[in-house]
Amino acid sequence: MKLTELLNTLNPHERKLSRPYIIAEAGVNHEGSMDTAKRLVDEAKEGGADAIKFQTYRANTIASKDSPAYWDTTKEPTASQYELFTKHDKFWKNEMLELKNYCDAVGIEFLSTPFDIESATFLNDMMDVFKISSSDITNKPFIEYMCDFGKPIILSTGASSLSEIQEAVGWIEAKGNTLALLHCVLNYPTPDKNANLGMILGLKKAFPDNIIGYSDHTLPQDMKVCEMATLLGSVIIEKHFTHDKTLPGNDHYHAMDKEDLKLFRKNLERIFELLGSFKVEALDDEAPARANARRSLVALKDIPKGTIITKEDLTFKRPAHGVSPKFIDDVIGRIALVDIKDDDVIKWNMFQ
Repeated sequence: MKLTELLNTLNPHERKLSRPYIIAEAGVNHEGSMDTAKRLVDEAKEGGADAIKFQTYRANTIASKDSPAYWDTTKEPTASQYELFTKHDKFWKNEMLELKNYCDAVGIEFLSTPFDIESATFLNDMMDVFKISSSDITNKPFIEYMCDFGKPIILSTGASSLSEIQEAVGWIEAKGNTLALLHCVLNYPTPDKNANLGMILGLKKAFPDNIIGYSDHTLPQDMKVCEMATLLGSVIIEKHFTHDKTLPGNDHYHAMDKEDLKLFRKNLERIFELLGSFKVEALDDEAPARANARRSLVALKDIPKGTIITKEDLTFKRPAHGVSPKFIDDVIGRIALVDIKDDDVIKWNMFQ
């Protein structure tokens, strides 16, 4: 299912736990190489992602030259946002269109987060959904500009207070766009102790009319964080994606790769196999247990024909081939039509 179909058809009030829509956040991990970008597309598809998302920006429109780093500088030593973005801002309209067409050919949905008016404008022709970064949650004019395209919005909520999220939601709702909110911790990488997955439930409570998901920045390890986010009801899971986690740089070391994606998908299949149906009912495979592990009323002693049955005449034992103990009050007071022997399973045809 395409992301726009999911967002436009899912009623948050009728949401059921299901396999999430997975976005592989490639960002700028292509590092200016189209071959690498296409490799990321191929590997995201191979790993089982539903969409791959890039980022589109120019250094001089996203950050001033005095813009300190907010990432782990032991992993990415560049101390200035402007300097880092300058290294990775070479992909623009033509490159994004080439990637869009390549994604269509491969069979994976193309997305890219715009970070300025120009990129938002040309990306509108390539995408059915706009993703807004946590860093722009207070950027009212930019949010409203993207809303005016009339498409669903996915908004990450990292580093935000509830009131800031409510304010941004208000701007978007005023424009009438379908909205999904992603719990996110804007910390690269996010220590597990800071993942605060409980906020997913907090968002569901605070915004019952919106679709809720999760954007993850923890180290991939065994992908358990994303599994837990799914079990908490995340409809969308977004996580940074790379072809090589050993590469230096801000977005490689805390990203998942295709093998992590495969593991996540495999574990999800196991999880949903275990979850099974949400309808409460006995399973067909439980029929032998219903018949043999449940109990019947059983004669506690010999009961001659013509005897009026009392509670003292009865006990309850396996199997459930006779009258259920739940009907004991209907048996007491009845007259035995036949001689009933000690330990006989009680049947309805034994009584008047």
